[in-house]
Amino acid sequence: MGYNFTGASSARNHPTRYLAFMVQPRINSLRRWLRPGLHIKRWIAMLILGNLLLIGGVEILLLDFFGAPVAAPSAALGVFRQVLVVGAVAGPLLIILSIVRINQTLLAPFMSGSGASLVGELETFQARQSGPKIVAMGGGTGLSTLLRGLKEHTNNIVAIVTVADDGGSSGRLRQELGVLPPGDFRQCIAALAEDEALTTALFQYRFAEGDSLKGHAFGNLFIAAMAGVTGNFETALSESGKVLKIRGRIMPSTLDDVKLVADLRGEHEIQRTVGESEIGHSVLPIERVFLEPENPPAFPDAVRAILEADLIVAGPGSLYTSVMPNLLVPAIARALATSRAPKIYVANVATQLSETTGYSVHDHMNAIERHVGRGVFSHMLVNDNLSPRLPDGYTISILSPEGEGRGYGMVRADVIDARKPWRHDARKLARAIMGIVESRRGTRPAEDAAGAIPYPSRRITE
Repeated sequence: MGYNFTGASSARNHPTRYLAFMVQPRINSLRRWLRPGLHIKRWIAMLILGNLLLIGGVEILLLDFFGAPVAAPSAALGVFRQVLVVGAVAGPLLIILSIVRINQTLLAPFMSGSGASLVGELETFQARQSGPKIVAMGGGTGLSTLLRGLKEHTNNIVAIVTVADDGGSSGRLRQELGVLPPGDFRQCIAALAEDEALTTALFQYRFAEGDSLKGHAFGNLFIAAMAGVTGNFETALSESGKVLKIRGRIMPSTLDDVKLVADLRGEHEIQRTVGESEIGHSVLPIERVFLEPENPPAFPDAVRAILEADLIVAGPGSLYTSVMPNLLVPAIARALATSRAPKIYVANVATQLSETTGYSVHDHMNAIERHVGRGVFSHMLVNDNLSPRLPDGYTISILSPEGEGRGYGMVRADVIDARKPWRHDARKLARAIMGIVESRRGTRPAEDAAGAIPYPSRRITE
């Protein structure tokens, strides 16, 4: 019997589970602060003492100043009164000392052994916290590449991920457990994680042995297990993000169990329908793709994020199996049409076998408009570095940024990965996108987080 990951099984309907996973950790955290060995309780006690001395001393001084009648004190009370007067001076000193030592104690684990200065780390953190709200839509390797670059510029990232994957480990978990396919979510979590290298190695690890485990990625199993523990898929994503300290949020475009289906057209104009996992192996051109069941409801937080975004980016990634499934959710498409933010479609740098063989960059946008209507995207970002060459024998080709858009602007920039010229470079792509944000604000593009690499020159045509 599979898990039920619908709203009916959410954590709010399980008070005991909510207490165990939301309240109890906070209680445990408070207890840990009271344990010996942290070297912080002494400074907290000094801070409290300093405030008491300051308050008492100021009160005695005010009584003396205004000449308030005071009964003749005993010797002990006289000494106490003098101590309080001295406390008016000593209290602030104790407060300042305790605050300094508390901050030193709290920051020591983060600054020890690092060459970065505290002010530098603070500047970087604040810059990311105040960065633009960017919604990135898609799936697969393309979306994770985009997120890997964007997280160096802003923490206000929302990744909206397709749920139509039905192949490999994700397909098996989807069929056996009834869980939404976790594969694309796994890649996004790894890309946005604080310790990206270790998280990626762990989440991408695939078991090579065992009848039930063979072929499964650990990250897929982690998300499926978290969904079982928390009660639903969306809470699993949220809690996974907290555990791994990701920069941003990750959410599905819909919670419905949808399947991506394609109509393929052959030489004799005969249509046949295939599922998402078969599209990448088809030799026939794609006529159209659609979801089954049609018109699934959008995940509400995804719609809200689109409407609140400063910039919306779709792609890069497989046109029909990564980008299109999100756009086929009606409420997502309507939110995109309603949003007044710049909406950028990132075209692939190369054609993709079985999906976009023979396509130009404009054929990509034409396919989107054929499915969801014109005007969804205001700009298309295309690569203009054609110097890298694909290895001999490759059946794909680098896309040329020729021509102008029909109803959308063309943004040209060098975004190609010179080592793998069929893919985007994460840092180049992020700098090009941030350059669009800065140009919209009417300011000069700033240097990136590394402090030395300016945004690339770009040509924007309407």
